[in-house]
Amino acid sequence: MIVYCADAADVSRAVTFARSGGYLVAVRSGGHNVAGLSVCDDGIVIDLARLKQIEIDPIHRIARAGAGLSLGEFDSATQSHGLATTMGVNSDTGIAGLTLGGGFGRLGRKHGLACDNLIAAEIVLADGCMVRASATENADLLWGLRGGGGNFGIVTAFEYRLHPVGPMLLTGSVLHRYDQARDTLRFYHAFASQAPDELSVDAALVTTPSGERFLSLSACYAGPITEGERVLAPLRDYGVPAECRFEATPYLQIQCAGDAIFPRGRRYYWKAQFLRELADPAIDTLLNAYANARGGMPLLVLQQVGGAIARVPRTETPYVNRDALYDCFPISIWDDPADDEANVRWARETWDAIRPFSTGGVYANNLGEEGEDRVRAAYGENYQRLVEIKNKYDPANFFRLNQNVRPAVHRSTCPR
Repeated sequence: MIVYCADAADVSRAVTFARSGGYLVAVRSGGHNVAGLSVCDDGIVIDLARLKQIEIDPIHRIARAGAGLSLGEFDSATQSHGLATTMGVNSDTGIAGLTLGGGFGRLGRKHGLACDNLIAAEIVLADGCMVRASATENADLLWGLRGGGGNFGIVTAFEYRLHPVGPMLLTGSVLHRYDQARDTLRFYHAFASQAPDELSVDAALVTTPSGERFLSLSACYAGPITEGERVLAPLRDYGVPAECRFEATPYLQIQCAGDAIFPRGRRYYWKAQFLRELADPAIDTLLNAYANARGGMPLLVLQQVGGAIARVPRTETPYVNRDALYDCFPISIWDDPADDEANVRWARETWDAIRPFSTGGVYANNLGEEGEDRVRAAYGENYQRLVEIKNKYDPANFFRLNQNVRPAVHRSTCPR
């Protein structure tokens, strides 16, 4: 059964029905899920895609957003008031899964993760109770929701802190020939390590449809255009790029710029891990691994983090990997199911090759079905506190189709 919920009361009734029948439950909030856990066989999918209400308080800079909203829908509503908060990099991403797992985005280095900007939530618990989590109501639950995934219930509405953004930001990319990639990655690491919070700059080894390979450096400056031009000058001036494009761009256009790379209907596989630095041995490993990519449209991405993300104390939210500088992940993109094995194998072998240079941590939203040890790697020292919250709010592990934090006790509860 797929239950299309119109409101939080529908969600509560669906949970109560599923629990009474002992049915397996998956939760889909409207976007996508790396591990495919937002659908299930022989169970019930509780679908929130119709919960699209959003209210903006421009005076207090707060958004109250339904869990079915996509990133693009959320950004359109907040930008109508000249405001935004950190969201992801593809407009069809659901705000719910993104936020509950942490929430990377182009504003993260300036304003923190999506979960860092979450100030309250409305949630349906495993026994069907509808409660609010905030700094003054079920504060332990709010802590768990700020990065702990879908382990504690079904969030039906989120309240976010907003920030003045745009409407135009300086953005662009530089494309360097592959034979210059080693030196350019050295430059990239030095440049990114000293970047101000307003600047987010990612690197990716890419293959064009014609089969040519390049190193792409893409940047977004979340501040005044003139200041961004000064900050980005070294990036534009380095080397002899094959292509260089920077311009003032509407924030909404920036937020959907990656959509063309990830259309629905293609086949995708990736694995991720965090890096603190990019020394020469790691660069050589990246280049050697990418040289072995075959077919499709492989990517090897370094997504810059740090900045404001790194200054939040590690125990303030479940998201613990705040000392990382990059999220590194090989991505296989292809179309023919006959190529599944080769593409998955390349991504896994590349991940294995890079692993000696990683922190050991991982971003929960980039986890596939990789087992409990990798879930623990996402939460580190905060894992035990998540277990305690799971014990309180979902002791029977009713919500288990997620990056699961297993409870240690079995009892029921319904906070009022």
